[in-house]
Amino acid sequence: MRFLLCPQCGIRRFHVKDAQGNLCLVQVTTDHEVVPVNENDSLEGFDTTILYCLGCSWSGSPKSLKRY
Repeated sequence: MRFLLCPQCGIRRFHVKDAQGNLCLVQVTTDHEVVPVNENDSLEGFDTTILYCLGCSWSGSPKSLKRY
């Protein structure tokens, strides 16, 4: 499966936050679907509209990501 990349540094791993500040490691499919890296994790309660890049200071919408 292919994943979208950070528009600033080019990596494919991000995290999302919930209201308590907990983090979940995610990737974004080419269909702009946010999916957890660990299949056992749930995104319930997490804000998937804002991604935070693990490689740089970029944050933004899944729609802002670039193709491989």
